[in-house]
Amino acid sequence: MSERDPAAGVPFDAPAGDADGYDGLQDDVEALPRMAADDADPDDPERERTSSVALFEGDEGGLEVDQRRALVVLVKQRFISGQTHPKEWRALTRNVRPIRARLNDLFLELHLDTEREVAFKRQVAPEGGGRPFPTLLYDAPWGREDTILLVFLRSRFRSEQAAGTERVFVDREDMLEFVEQHRPAHATDQSGDGRRATKAIEALYSAGLLIGRSTGDRFEVSNAIEVLLSMEKLQQLLAWLRTQNGSTPDGSGSAPAYADRDPDAPVAAESES
Repeated sequence: MSERDPAAGVPFDAPAGDADGYDGLQDDVEALPRMAADDADPDDPERERTSSVALFEGDEGGLEVDQRRALVVLVKQRFISGQTHPKEWRALTRNVRPIRARLNDLFLELHLDTEREVAFKRQVAPEGGGRPFPTLLYDAPWGREDTILLVFLRSRFRSEQAAGTERVFVDREDMLEFVEQHRPAHATDQSGDGRRATKAIEALYSAGLLIGRSTGDRFEVSNAIEVLLSMEKLQQLLAWLRTQNGSTPDGSGSAPAYADRDPDAPVAAESES
């Protein structure tokens, strides 16, 4: 009788004539860990604790490298989208739970729009009020010209999407002209106003809402504008413009001094880190 390994139930002294079969069995046994890893549920919270994803000496992180990159971009940028950050978007949506948990550890919550492929973070507040949580975000309201352009881009995006256009484009000249239409009647520094309008375009480009060459004359409008500036928020800004101008947004006059960058708050709140 062959002696058996009580743990594995496999004979130690396999018959010499069955060497090929024994080697095949050993290969199958060695392949079991790889097979188990391939079959692992990516949403299983235990997977993160049992995976080996160390990237440097002393690394105790549980995220894979592409997930870490997605997390860093989420913290640094106003938003990510499948259009502007395809690699990070794929890493995020492959397994949202651990990245959401990391953001929660920083008192941030993740908002995910899978239909439009847009994700952004937002500061959370304690339930029932109380002392605010520490924050990595800071108040950075949009300027007057930025606000006017946000209204212009969102309105253009809405109208062209309603007409069946899949991708919406806008000319630099059209944006500058729209800002010019909303100059206060008493404004006399046309040169300064022009510079501020140009900087507003740069600000929206840096925020990822305009896509293309930074020095180009034509941009694609990111579909993130629809998520970050909801119809309700757009109506608030339009009403604000009418109040400030004493006319419709297509007329002349001054635009609101500030519009908040938090997509869910009407006036002032946290912006990107």
